[in-house]
Amino acid sequence: MIQQVKQYILDNWDKTIREYPRDDGTLIGLPKSFTTPCASGMFQEMYYWDTYFTNVGLILSGRVDQAKNNVDNMIYLIEKYGKMPNGNRTYYLNRSQPPFLSQMVREVYDITGDTYWLSIAYDALEKEWDYWQSERITFSGLNHYAGEATTPEVVEEYGLLFCERAGLAKPEDPEVLKQYCDSMLALAESGWDCNSRFAMDAHKWCPVDLNSLMYLMEENMEYFRWELRKDAPWCEDAKDRRERMNRLMWNQERQVFCDYQYEKHQLGDVVSAAAFYPLFVGMATQEQADLTVKSLPLLECEFGVACCENRPDLYHLQWDYPHGWACLQYIVIQGLLKYGYREDALRIARKYVDTVARNFAQTGNLWEKYNVVTGQVSVTQEYETPPMMGWSAGVFLYCEKLLEEENQ
Repeated sequence: MIQQVKQYILDNWDKTIREYPRDDGTLIGLPKSFTTPCASGMFQEMYYWDTYFTNVGLILSGRVDQAKNNVDNMIYLIEKYGKMPNGNRTYYLNRSQPPFLSQMVREVYDITGDTYWLSIAYDALEKEWDYWQSERITFSGLNHYAGEATTPEVVEEYGLLFCERAGLAKPEDPEVLKQYCDSMLALAESGWDCNSRFAMDAHKWCPVDLNSLMYLMEENMEYFRWELRKDAPWCEDAKDRRERMNRLMWNQERQVFCDYQYEKHQLGDVVSAAAFYPLFVGMATQEQADLTVKSLPLLECEFGVACCENRPDLYHLQWDYPHGWACLQYIVIQGLLKYGYREDALRIARKYVDTVARNFAQTGNLWEKYNVVTGQVSVTQEYETPPMMGWSAGVFLYCEKLLEEENQ
């Protein structure tokens, strides 16, 4: 069945590729062909962080040109809007998403070696870094997720969406509705919409995953500037961020990195898969990695890694326990491999491959998330679970290759 899933993915990439060079209603036209998460139905546009994991699969499928097209489209959007939006829809212009572009650029460049192309990407990444450092910086020196609620209509729309997702009644106080709106926009920008890590005020937290990705961007930019023979160093920015994260985000009691509530100067205590981002980007010390791995049993279940630990005080939303998303399996696996925990990485990879294959045999589809306790397709009240290629395909191909190499 595993080989059947692999062949299905290879045969169906083309069904997720779109070409819309001109604007069409809410859809923002892009100069190159782009990939969507789903072959049909919902999500018929290019998304930001989804595309990183999709690109992993495209590259493994020998489709580097399409992975590069996706990056070129993001460069185009940054040049046009000053940031990479959540996706190429006009209604996504009020936010971005987790900043994976520097790693997308690196993985394409490592194959092509095209320094002219890299110089174009470098200029766009400078603009993206400036966006996060101007529009999403806090007085702690760390970044947070947010959004632009520029009209009463936006406040109403996202405030009510937050109420719907969280199972709350519409508040009578307009200030509370505005807070709900700001929290929902931040959750949407985080990609983890919705989850329990940030309580009711996601926009007031500095997430460990976002700041890890900013560290990765700074590290990648240091590498790129040497490749391009540029003078301006980035290593001090990365060093400063690492120091701040160690000081403000390392939870000594829980022995993992946690999110930081910058207004209250308060460190969170929820153990989530985001704790493995410092390992994924290579920011953690070996001692921190060793301690983080000790928390893996809080997240790992029979069929994969859950978003968050199982606690009675959490809300059990779609980015909570017991849901397992492809992207987080990949982050955890990569983090484990980087610090020498190969057996653990292979075990999680096997769980993901087997879960996807078993559900494919039952349904004929890949799905956006799975329940890692039951091993079935994960369903929540927040929206209908769609069949998916996107990151599920990319992470499946990565895990399958990792396991195959181990058996050779």
